Amino acid sequence: MLFAALAVFVTLFSLAESKQKDFYTFKVVNSRGKLVSLEKYRGSVSLVVNVASECGFTEEHYKDLQQLQRDFGSSHFNVLAFPCNQFGQQEPGSDQEIDSFVRRVYGVSFPLFSKIAVVGTGAHNVFKYLAEASGKEPDWNFWKYLIDVNGKVVDAWGPDVSVKEVRPKIVEMVRQIILKKKEEL
Repeated sequence: MLFAALAVFVTLFSLAESKQKDFYTFKVVNSRGKLVSLEKYRGSVSLVVNVASECGFTEEHYKDLQQLQRDFGSSHFNVLAFPCNQFGQQEPGSDQEIDSFVRRVYGVSFPLFSKIAVVGTGAHNVFKYLAEASGKEPDWNFWKYLIDVNGKVVDAWGPDVSVKEVRPKIVEMVRQIILKKKEEL
């Protein structure tokens, strides 16, 4: 009897643990201070990026990330940007200053979240999950994590891999969403 109860407890605990192992189950704070459930992005492809305003990669990445957002729109795809000041102190501003800067300078329309730590003991749980799921931890700004419609990490790239190089994978994943929706009609 005790063994059966223990087995049920272990099974339930395992189910609860496996439920959390999905990117879209997390909640984060956006750049305007509002708590946001990432569940709202389930069913679309996401490219999660740790961003910085004063990095040598800033201009190229922001322009290309915004182009992706413009090309694929929010119903099938989203860039999800997380400012981080851990690498070279290249994101020194407040959430409001960062938000204003990237919208004014780069015309950013994709979701921007509150500044967080992405590595170390203070790393946000979202990035702990991304690093664990991909086996790749950010070591600089503009790490990119590709997330599928179910919240699973598909791949990850450092800042030396351009957004343009990642684009074909995103195109194929968005194409699959559109084809599936077309079949369902």
